[in-house]
Amino acid sequence: MRTFGWLAVVVGAGIVLLPLVLVVVSSLQPGGLVASLDPGRWNFGNYRAAWAQANFLLAFALTALVAGMVTLLQVVTSALAGYALARLNFRGKRGVLLLVLATIVIPYQVLVVPIFLVLRAGGLVNSFWALVLPTAANGYGIYLLRQFFLTVPLALEEAAYIDGASRLRVLWEILLPLSRPALVTLGLFTFIAEWNDLFKPLVFAPAGNLLTVQLALSRFQETFATDFSLLMAATVISSLPVIVLFALGQRQLVRGIATTGLKN
Repeated sequence: MRTFGWLAVVVGAGIVLLPLVLVVVSSLQPGGLVASLDPGRWNFGNYRAAWAQANFLLAFALTALVAGMVTLLQVVTSALAGYALARLNFRGKRGVLLLVLATIVIPYQVLVVPIFLVLRAGGLVNSFWALVLPTAANGYGIYLLRQFFLTVPLALEEAAYIDGASRLRVLWEILLPLSRPALVTLGLFTFIAEWNDLFKPLVFAPAGNLLTVQLALSRFQETFATDFSLLMAATVISSLPVIVLFALGQRQLVRGIATTGLKN
């Protein structure tokens, strides 16, 4: 039975990794050739050419700044709102929680028109903040941290209150350090989603002066659609940061997902 389990894991991993392997191999083919598996014929210069042609340096810097800012804002807003829903008692608390859950169900595209109107009224269209503010808060993050805060024993907070700590201090010095797996999970999901987002730059920055990674990759695809090897090299380059980030945080990610929702 155990052998069958390991076999299923290996087969599943192979199915998942096969497309990535094909993309990497295709990116190394010389002269547009996509059938050679001989390492001696591989052309690593495709990556250098794709990096220069797609202007990835500027795109990486802007996307990292946007994704980092959105991730920070989502962690802050989710921690504050999640703590309020987990620990505070106020009228309408259940209704607020249901409203938060409803925002998870509603597709983001449905909210595009009202968000665009708000940004236009504030003169923020085609600005850096047009890429940050629409996703500065997230219902999934609020619910994730709320569920994780519920797993922390209340006795720890009560002891801090007896020592004179405020609620914000308890949140900062007790709950957040204990919630590192959930914070890493939220941070990874948010950063990866922002890195791969093409929708926001197209809708909220239509002038195209804010070049994100996915926008640069889209323009590169239009220009080099016939050069398959170069296009695959650009795809690999754009995916490397999130792959490395996911690999570094996978242990905390698994722990955060596994423990969220368990209540002491």
